[in-house]
Amino acid sequence: MRTGSEPMTARSALRMRFWLSLWGVAWAIFGTAAFALADRIGWAAACAVLWLVATVDLVVVLRHIRQGPHYQPGPDVPPYRPPEGRGR
Repeated sequence: MRTGSEPMTARSALRMRFWLSLWGVAWAIFGTAAFALADRIGWAAACAVLWLVATVDLVVVLRHIRQGPHYQPGPDVPPYRPPEGRGR
């Protein structure tokens, strides 16, 4: 819900999340390979799951970046009033 107190110059952290996801994918690949070579199957599987999670996050972040900015109401649009009767 829009309250009207949103900052005018708010910026998204998608680029930072992209680089952190990329860093996570790289380390998860390294961990999976290292533990598999060391014959630690449980740890290799854990790193593989982490690899999958980081890759999915990376895909979601890239999708959001490619979508571009979305419409945000300007300062001339009044804030929405909360629904009556809720939270009382």
